Amino acid sequence: MGVYRVIGIMSGSSMDGVDLAFCELSESNGTWSYTIQAAETIAYEMKWRNRLSQLYKQTAMVYAKTDAYYGRYLGELVNGFINKHRIHADFIASHGHTVFHSPTEGYTTQIGHGAFIHAITGLPVISDFRTTDVAMGGEGAPLVPIGDKYLFGDYGFCLNLGGFANITANSSGTMHAFDIAPCNIVLNRTARLLELEYDENGNEAAKGTVDANLLTDLNAIEFYTQPWPKSLNREWINKVFWPVAKNYRIAPQDKLATLCEHIAMQVAQSAKVIKEHYNINNNRLLVTGGGAFNQYLADKLREHCTLEVHIPEETTVNFKEALIFAFLGVLRVLQKNNCLSSVTGAEEDNTGGSMYGKFNQLLFQ
Repeated sequence: MGVYRVIGIMSGSSMDGVDLAFCELSESNGTWSYTIQAAETIAYEMKWRNRLSQLYKQTAMVYAKTDAYYGRYLGELVNGFINKHRIHADFIASHGHTVFHSPTEGYTTQIGHGAFIHAITGLPVISDFRTTDVAMGGEGAPLVPIGDKYLFGDYGFCLNLGGFANITANSSGTMHAFDIAPCNIVLNRTARLLELEYDENGNEAAKGTVDANLLTDLNAIEFYTQPWPKSLNREWINKVFWPVAKNYRIAPQDKLATLCEHIAMQVAQSAKVIKEHYNINNNRLLVTGGGAFNQYLADKLREHCTLEVHIPEETTVNFKEALIFAFLGVLRVLQKNNCLSSVTGAEEDNTGGSMYGKFNQLLFQ
């Protein structure tokens, strides 16, 4: 097979900005390899952060307009990225930005319509990766595990510390994954009490003291005892998690320390349960996502977790998800499954992604 040159676009739930990664992916005798040729994160202007964070409670008309406007915005970002790095891409694979995600009620929505990205860039686009899985009874999340399987198979476990913490476990090639707990969403929200966008390196958390009562209440939240597959969303944070944390009138540094302790404990417990359940012998844990730069949280992970914690170089930490969505796009073009029922609980493995524009037929060979 040839080389697939794809721009992966990722907007995470922590709303730091848009991740763009120009990736080259190729397969040889069933083994996939990749390089990230260029990548950058473009921070959101305040108007977009406000629009995206409040969109869930706006009218249907405002939602529809934002879906289109945000698609055009992503297209403009891609054009700037292409010009800056002199990129020649085959197509774009875009995650979009999740506004609603309620698989138990049978729906999920990611805005940033692929038709508008295509119209602005002139490149073929694949988007809307989650809906097919939800329609087939799955969680529609996480989607990253198939990338973990084929691109990061040297690790027994992959942990992403993004807006949420989620884990993938590789049991002899069968992948199992689920959301563990809120992560950067609640850490950043707490850091803003100190007029900070985020707690750089976990410096503020390191000044705090863990509040034992808050920690106990957080660990007692029902979600943590539910079986997988399972996934989280912002609505759950606002309705279930944040009211518990907000009730404690303690210093922001103490709250940050307690949240980090809580996240690390839940990761350690989840890894222990899934390792024992599937008898996984590979103890290597790859940690990526913005939370990997939080040194205090990383230290807590090493304190609580019995796995070997590996934090890779910065490009992989920052752009692993954008890379994997590029890979999901390649699988979609090849008409191969890109969503695993062992992870999502769907009726069967499936192929997700809506396609816009004219794709080079050579890509399908």
